[in-house]
Amino acid sequence: MTIHQTSTGFKSLSHERALLEQEIDAYQATEKLAEPITCPQCGVVFHKGRWQWGAAESDAHSTICPACHRINDNVPAGFVTLEGEFLKEHHEDIIHLIRNHEQHQRAEHPLKRIMDIERIDDKEDALLVTTTDVHLAKGIGEALRHAYQGELEIKYTAGEHFLRVHWRR
Repeated sequence: MTIHQTSTGFKSLSHERALLEQEIDAYQATEKLAEPITCPQCGVVFHKGRWQWGAAESDAHSTICPACHRINDNVPAGFVTLEGEFLKEHHEDIIHLIRNHEQHQRAEHPLKRIMDIERIDDKEDALLVTTTDVHLAKGIGEALRHAYQGELEIKYTAGEHFLRVHWRR
């Protein structure tokens, strides 16, 4: 894995965890939420201190969850850029791997979602995947590297709550 530290504010992966814990994400609650809560858009429930899939109680409050909020505002937390001739040749398999990784993560962590998968400048050998969660973006990059090798670069920008992942083969 290639990890870079530059003078433009990017920190290496080894600092990522500490930075994520220190900084405040504007899309996460800053105070304790009154339970139970259900998201009117996706149906996820806030119960026992976390967002989870399940049936909402009849007296549940209605609040948009952080993932839906990010999607509505079109403000991704993760950006995964995929490039290369290999992507062009194995496009369907790679999309399938990305979607399966998201489904697996989303089952346990409902706020980890893919916002969009789109071609970059209409090229067949370049895609951008945007996510609602930095850990999902990182996990997608690691899943690609594990399945298909290639070069993986992960950059966390200090002062911002997002992660950039670049995979190429």
